[in-house]
Amino acid sequence: MNPPLIAIPGRRSDEAKGHRTPVVSGGRLYADAVQRAGGLPVVIPPTDDVDLIRATVERCDGMVLLGGGDVSPSQYGREINARLFGVDEFIDDFEIAAVQHAVSLDMPVLAICRGHQILNVALGGTLIQHLENYEVHRDTMHDVQLTQGSLVAEAMGTTHPMTHSFHHQAIETVAPSLTVVGHYSDGTVEAVQHATATWVIGVQWHPEDTAEEDPANQGLFNALIQRAARR
Repeated sequence: MNPPLIAIPGRRSDEAKGHRTPVVSGGRLYADAVQRAGGLPVVIPPTDDVDLIRATVERCDGMVLLGGGDVSPSQYGREINARLFGVDEFIDDFEIAAVQHAVSLDMPVLAICRGHQILNVALGGTLIQHLENYEVHRDTMHDVQLTQGSLVAEAMGTTHPMTHSFHHQAIETVAPSLTVVGHYSDGTVEAVQHATATWVIGVQWHPEDTAEEDPANQGLFNALIQRAARR
């Protein structure tokens, strides 16, 4: 059986070892976790051609949305905060178009960190632009409380996973079609799932960082591939 094709909306980079020109990248740790689970990662080059985005997504069986820089507040009707970094509205538009189409196709989606935020914004939610206690979430390990029976808890095999956190933003207003299924002790939204889609989830932490050693975090990728293989 052919491995499920997992779309990874890519990023543009001016620097990459061994390349003379700018590159499109998809993040090795994400790709490694997808491959360990039995999937084949397919990096989609960024474009503003919505028809091309949709056609490319339709050739895949699932999607992983990556972590990265901050989502432009213009995407959810807010003014920019001076503490933002890495804002790229071109990439915002690209990823929003990609995930909106994936959801419309009922495609399995695993949205990670920034991707979790993009998913929320793409479906009509808003973000906290800067957490006042961001140090708790900046390159730290902490546990998360998951809802029993949620897609995230089922995939991870636990309701109290240890997670690697690296962010300074979080979901503020939850998109109407998303349900919160995970929190940190300070109230930060850590996990969501789509209310009607078969398997669309977002996590605020970085499961790819610890997936090789931690079966619970690898479980998210395993569940994604299992769902993708059924399409």
